[in-house]
Amino acid sequence: MGRTPFSAICFSVKFIKRESFCPSMDLFEAMIERRSIRKFTDEPVAWGDVVRIIEAGMSAPSSGNLQNWRLIIVTDEAKRKAIAEASAQQYWMGKAPVLIAVCSDMDKMRKFYGIRGERLYAIQNCAAAVENMLLAAYSLGLGACWIGAFDENAVQRVLENPDSTRIEAIVPIGHPDESPDSPSRYSIETLCFFEKWGNRMKDMPGVLWDFDVAGKAIRKGRKAGSSLSHHSRHLIEKIAGKIKKIKKK
Repeated sequence: MGRTPFSAICFSVKFIKRESFCPSMDLFEAMIERRSIRKFTDEPVAWGDVVRIIEAGMSAPSSGNLQNWRLIIVTDEAKRKAIAEASAQQYWMGKAPVLIAVCSDMDKMRKFYGIRGERLYAIQNCAAAVENMLLAAYSLGLGACWIGAFDENAVQRVLENPDSTRIEAIVPIGHPDESPDSPSRYSIETLCFFEKWGNRMKDMPGVLWDFDVAGKAIRKGRKAGSSLSHHSRHLIEKIAGKIKKIKKK
């Protein structure tokens, strides 16, 4: 008996169980609350969740829609341990029930975009896929981590990758056994400029306060299933006016 194609498995999982694992978490909540998880329980990850995470990665944008990513799902214990050893001895990775190696089809990138495609676009495309998978994993109640520290040649040998590919990242996935604190972040005043490098908004706290008030009103309206209130619209118009004044300056 031949093996069932992966695409057929994905279709059957979506057709039968889609509602049971389709995430409904707010996107901004996932982006803000997601953490890098490095401790996992022994509980296995449902195959339907793995498929959903893979689908999220495959939905990422890519240069010229080349979709150069190739995703290798690794569940074999010996391979997981070997990959952990080759990843700067990060042995905790081997305890994750699933590893996803995000690889790039380098021949395709060179053919269409030359050196820039190989050195930049290939990495950007795979990075977009990885971030999608991290957010999807969190929305499903799972933990994940973005791994970039590994011996490429060693991992290539473990996964039997051809020379025409490059492993861009490894994503361990499992049920989290830790709740890391929120890391410190730079303020928006430090990282954000307007129109040119170094041009900062003078009244950033005031605008941020307006955005916060408007955002809370919008979220409250969404939860209630109603449209934006007149007050919320007024706040948004006020914020837009402030930004226009800043641009004129």
